[in-house]
Amino acid sequence: MAMNIGSADDGEDTVMSTINTTPLVDVMLVMLIIFLITIPVVTTSVPVTLPKERIEVRETKPENIIISVDQAGRIFYYDTPIKNVDALVERLKKVSAMKPQPEVQVRGDMSARYEGVGKVLLACQRAGIVKVAFITEPPALGG
Repeated sequence: MAMNIGSADDGEDTVMSTINTTPLVDVMLVMLIIFLITIPVVTTSVPVTLPKERIEVRETKPENIIISVDQAGRIFYYDTPIKNVDALVERLKKVSAMKPQPEVQVRGDMSARYEGVGKVLLACQRAGIVKVAFITEPPALGG
């Protein structure tokens, strides 16, 4: 950016003044980069209280299959104990052939290891079950 400033004379001795804007542009670009880097960090670290649970009233249909996992990790098909995962897969293959396919509802004990529940999920996957749900207890009233 250049500016011509005329003198008091007839214009023979004109003085030309220039403002160097390069340092200003450099500083502004550095600030822009700093803001672009820090804004995503600030927006994702906002403390938010998320909902802890969702209460949804579900109707248990007679055709739904209920598989339970107790505290020791034993698997039950309704009330019948299952020896191993292969036996569960065989039972679930018969269920998966039904039209419409019933939903498998898994009841896992809160203090059970995930291994038992994981075996049930693996058996459902191997048998071709499409719908798997988890049954939970609603919280106590007022809490």
